[in-house]
Amino acid sequence: MDEKWLAKLVRNCLLQYGYDTESFPLNDSEWRQLREKILSAKINDEEMDMYEIVNDVIYEYITK
Repeated sequence: MDEKWLAKLVRNCLLQYGYDTESFPLNDSEWRQLREKILSAKINDEEMDMYEIVNDVIYEYITK
């Protein structure tokens, strides 16, 4: 999977929830964790749309 495309999806989703990535940038470990959760969710449910997976993972990340 293209990492730049995935990063753009994550950034756009974070912006939808009001999380400004310029003021609060993700560090490498946070990005790695999000990427791993997204990719494992896609492997577990191949029928699920990538946008939906990213939205679910980002929602979980912001609300924890």
